[in-house]
Amino acid sequence: MSQVPLRQRRSDGDSSSPPGVTDLRSRRKSPQPAKPTVAAKRRRPPLVPFALGIALGYGLAGPLPQLATGAMAALLHGPQQLSALINPFASAKRRILVIGTDKVAENTDVMFTVQLKDGTTQLTQVPRDTFVESSEFGIVKANALYAFGGMDALKQEIANLLDAPVDRYVRVNLRAVEHLAAALGGVEVDVPKRMYYVDNAQNLYIDLYPGRQVLRGEQLEGFLRFRHDELGDLGRMERQKLVLAEVFRKLAQPATLNRLPELLKVAGNDIKTDLSPLELGQLVTAMASTKLSTGQLPGRLFWHNDLSYWMPDANSEYAGIASQEPEP
Repeated sequence: MSQVPLRQRRSDGDSSSPPGVTDLRSRRKSPQPAKPTVAAKRRRPPLVPFALGIALGYGLAGPLPQLATGAMAALLHGPQQLSALINPFASAKRRILVIGTDKVAENTDVMFTVQLKDGTTQLTQVPRDTFVESSEFGIVKANALYAFGGMDALKQEIANLLDAPVDRYVRVNLRAVEHLAAALGGVEVDVPKRMYYVDNAQNLYIDLYPGRQVLRGEQLEGFLRFRHDELGDLGRMERQKLVLAEVFRKLAQPATLNRLPELLKVAGNDIKTDLSPLELGQLVTAMASTKLSTGQLPGRLFWHNDLSYWMPDANSEYAGIASQEPEP
């Protein structure tokens, strides 16, 4: 029986090759995987902030397997759930209240909310002298709410003032300012004028000269707290903006993000929050990839019973009432 040439058998429709023989034509014809398009690349979720958040959460609390399990579950349920896991604070509806308390009492000299929206971190400052008429405490200044009613009362009143819900909180004792500034190598600011003030009751000693300089520790605390001039609390809020802008710039640096667990340990018990370690890592990494915008609760100076307040524009009850400044 004559053998059929290999070339002829292939032409008859038998494309199989003898053992040990590779059909090079079929290899050349095998479809190649398509390269991802530009649109497909854009649809990929931002995994870098997610990975940083996971790493920060692990560095603060761990364990990593539990965090990875949550990520895998989100991947299986689609990109929307994964995006929510990556940055749950990207929703414009979520606001975090940040307050700074002094060393002696529980008065909140620093109050602002943080909201991430459209690639911007929006900080809304609430003046310490903001007029609050509470059903439980009567007429008080906003900085006394925490001492009177705790965090729940403060969050509720701030939400009323902003006409928006307040989601979580971060409370920072002013000792943390000293520790964190030292760990960050100080904060460079331009001191606008001579600042001198002594308060022995609070162990507060402020002695600063004008000019650009690096502040840390008690010097930085004094710069943030000084308000004994004609601008009062409004001037202090402007100085807080300067410090916040510089701290924000440092937070955006990868080296600072990598040190977040270390920095939080340095602050120790001087920072309290109801954010989980993972959420805190997600918040900071998300903030670092945005622009900073600062504003304050709209209002006007207002005198009531010989006390100076910041009257919010949203308080319609006092909208038509003129401020009655005390007689000299």
